[in-house]
Amino acid sequence: MSHPVISFQNVSKEFKLSQLPVRSLQDIFVHLWNKEMRRKRHFWALKNISFSISAGETVAIIGTNGSGKSTILKLISRIIDPTTGVIMVDGRLSALLELGAGFHPDLSGRENIYLNGSILGLSRKIMKQKLDSIIAFADIGDFIDVPIRNYSSGMQMRLGFSVAVHVEPQIILFDEVLAVGDYNFQRKCLERIKQLQAQGVTILFVSHDFKAVQDLCSRALWLETGILRADGPVADVLEQMKARYQWDGQDMMKRSDGKITELQKMIV
Repeated sequence: MSHPVISFQNVSKEFKLSQLPVRSLQDIFVHLWNKEMRRKRHFWALKNISFSISAGETVAIIGTNGSGKSTILKLISRIIDPTTGVIMVDGRLSALLELGAGFHPDLSGRENIYLNGSILGLSRKIMKQKLDSIIAFADIGDFIDVPIRNYSSGMQMRLGFSVAVHVEPQIILFDEVLAVGDYNFQRKCLERIKQLQAQGVTILFVSHDFKAVQDLCSRALWLETGILRADGPVADVLEQMKARYQWDGQDMMKRSDGKITELQKMIV
């Protein structure tokens, strides 16, 4: 049996939110004198979450907006720390989370490739060997030497995905990776994800596209308001979600049966 490469033990994450934003010097003085305005609100994005993921698994994290899906990926990536609990990650990790995350807006695409490699502990020599493949896969032409701040969301996604899959990850995190980009690039993404699976890479996949989840993943974690409601085979977890929200099965899949389904037919 494969060993766990990701483990959450009783993990909770709290965010403290000010009731009113401070926008000016006047606001600062008002906040100092008004106790009510200084009061903090506490929001628990995750509540006592425990699970483990073995090497080579492809696992979907599903749930409605605000359920805690992206928080889990940020905790695994060490972008944020847990409030309580223990997290273990064993392996070289690559992540494609928010658009532009990990990129410096004032550096060119080429410079950001080297920057990302450095952050992941890869030498400039190794990244130079991978550079042509990364640029070819991203397929953004002369924009590779233009500052990232001038990129469209689709161009950022292309370069981010290309870097993430070319840095020899043992674990890779995708957050709505198929939500941005044109038809041809989505097809390239799906093909590369299949290749990563064949290589035994551990993949965590956040998506609202249930058809893509069924096609790519064998297991799903269902989150609801920061609570892990279910953990098991994808079909079983989706059935529980359908029952919970009283979704009609055909209607639920109808929203996912378009473009991604056609791509899967071409790949499989």
